[in-house]
Amino acid sequence: MPTDASPGPSGAPPTRATPPTRATPPTRATLPTRAHLPVQDAHAQSGGPRDVPKPPVLDIVIPVHNEEKDLPRSVRGLHDHLTRTFPYRFRITIADNASTDTTPRLGARLAAHVPDVTYVRLEEKGRGRALRAVWAASDAPVLAYMDVDLSTDLNALLPLVAPLISGHSDLAIGSRLARASRVVRGPKREFVSRTYNLILRGSLHARFSDAQCGFKALRADVARELLPLVEDTGWFFDTEMLVLAERAGLRIHEVPVDWVDDPDSTVHILRTAADDLRGVWRVGRALAVGALPLDRLARPFGDDPRDRELPGVPGGLARQLVGFCAVGVLSTLFYLLLYSGFRTVTGSQAANAGALLVSAVANTAANRRLTFAVRGRDHAVRHQAQGLLVFAIGLALTSGSLAALDAAARHPAHSAELTVLVVANLAATVLRFLLLRSWVFPDPTRTTARTQPTARTQPTEPPQPTEPPQPTGPHHPRTPR
Repeated sequence: MPTDASPGPSGAPPTRATPPTRATPPTRATLPTRAHLPVQDAHAQSGGPRDVPKPPVLDIVIPVHNEEKDLPRSVRGLHDHLTRTFPYRFRITIADNASTDTTPRLGARLAAHVPDVTYVRLEEKGRGRALRAVWAASDAPVLAYMDVDLSTDLNALLPLVAPLISGHSDLAIGSRLARASRVVRGPKREFVSRTYNLILRGSLHARFSDAQCGFKALRADVARELLPLVEDTGWFFDTEMLVLAERAGLRIHEVPVDWVDDPDSTVHILRTAADDLRGVWRVGRALAVGALPLDRLARPFGDDPRDRELPGVPGGLARQLVGFCAVGVLSTLFYLLLYSGFRTVTGSQAANAGALLVSAVANTAANRRLTFAVRGRDHAVRHQAQGLLVFAIGLALTSGSLAALDAAARHPAHSAELTVLVVANLAATVLRFLLLRSWVFPDPTRTTARTQPTARTQPTEPPQPTEPPQPTGPHHPRTPR
């Protein structure tokens, strides 16, 4: 029977794990092109030496805390299902976070007697802490977790991880709220779940349908870059991970699941809901002030068709125009409201300058975030300074238009002033977009393309997979399927 510090079956890493040290991530990730996992490495070997274990393709983590009742049945049931139906090598990792009952003894016994099962003991509680520790130490290219009660029907597991193995998606989640899902649970949990997801949609603009289903997976290369940004160590961990992934532009695949509620669940609904609401507030505030460097996750995982240069098609121009127009309409309305308010206490020139100054700062911040997808605080002051120079050009155009109107009519009507300002602002808007796109927020890929004209004419070829380091210690080689 392995101890907490002994190697697990299948040549798995040692079963004791400690939470990884969170280092400051680099400003830009450099990862190989996202591609389908090679079949010759993914499948169990049908020939050749069997004494050299291969790392698993899928590492499924079952986080547990005082789950002595469900653990043996769930692990053996999951192992039996994977052995019969899953076409790739796998590992089941029991992540025990500070259990005080007989869970540690049962987990170590399962790791000793069931092939491809390992046991990890952490001395601190927290589902998120357990997932982070095991995923960081895993050598599998696809990582997943599921609740120990196995409320989710296991037939959804292969559809969950298939788009990750193929390279199509970055994360995958099971959804109990999709139209095709079949869910059996009480009205209390149904109400809490739907209310929580409505809160996420309203406050964090989340587009995924179910944040709390304990049935998720992600690619290991994504986890290495995404998890250092996730702060929560408890139940809000996976919600925060999904929100940050979605804001960074990563692709999240959803699978409708069949789900039957566990009446003996040990989850404290009210306490978990309160912790989740505090997490929503913390993440929402960080996103609002641009404190998270999500821009480094926007394109790190391989060839993106939006990054390819095609003759006569300016990269990203259509999306930027839509965003700029939306921001421009809102900024114009904001400007007109400010001008009308200032005009009641001062002259037209002073009201115009004040309204333009305030709206210009808001316009630059909105375009920086929404139109040109610049996140974080890097160069924010410089961008605002450049935006103020663009504002000065707009001020010259609108002030000149007002001066021309005053010269033509000694006492022009207020409606005439607004009409002239709208026309002048439209002209200034076109010039502002060109200056913002080419000077204030230049696309670094366009700059690279000008200095290296042929660097990105074709998508890069995916690198050949390299053999991961082989684990040492006792193992149970899998039989070929």
